[in-house]
Amino acid sequence: MIKTFSLTDIGKKRKINQDYVYTSEMPVGPLPNLFIVADGMGGHKAGDYASRCATETIVWSALSADNESIVSILENAFKAANENILKKSLQEEDYNGMGTTLVAATLVDNKLWVANVGDSRLYVVNNKEIRQITRDHSLVEEMVRMGGIRRDQARSHPDKNIITRAVGVMEEIEIDFFQIELNKGDEVLMCTDGLTNMIDDEEIRMIMSGQRDIVGKVEGLINAANNNGGKDNIAAIIIDPFA
Repeated sequence: MIKTFSLTDIGKKRKINQDYVYTSEMPVGPLPNLFIVADGMGGHKAGDYASRCATETIVWSALSADNESIVSILENAFKAANENILKKSLQEEDYNGMGTTLVAATLVDNKLWVANVGDSRLYVVNNKEIRQITRDHSLVEEMVRMGGIRRDQARSHPDKNIITRAVGVMEEIEIDFFQIELNKGDEVLMCTDGLTNMIDDEEIRMIMSGQRDIVGKVEGLINAANNNGGKDNIAAIIIDPFA
């Protein structure tokens, strides 16, 4: 039986929360469950709209999907979200240039299927290790991969918030897909960069290991991010696949 808990928090510096989460432990169309994290970008209303629109479109698209493959369902849903956001941004000046990160996951038996665009992340965490499954689509991640900067320098780099892919910005989107096998003791963390820019991976693992239930784990992560500055909105979902 799956158990989940999610929260978003405005943080300590922002005036509006542009992060958006969705969790369903019950089937959504052909998908047995669905979990989504989105981090909007754009002006006052635009980022808020983009993250909500993307999430709602993913859910609507999954609900109306046929019994096709999971990758096809997620791919079509992401493309529909991209189209809806781009259309709105071209129609109304207030929404020009908006976009959002998007990471979605569904659990089938012990296999987790993941789709990702942007720098919101999905991790698999247990008492021994934390593994980032998604790959950030960001300028600093490209620099790390090319050997331009070290991984430890990326966290404080002035360009760390520049992303190289987003939903709703261009007509075509490139989506990363992952499939991973989960083992007893594994938990899944999905989160925005408002969390990962404030606390590093090992601290995330220690906070999660130090709490008895997933509610305490999510609250502990958000509190730690705020205590370290809370410079952005924070969103987190924890999924316990073996509750």
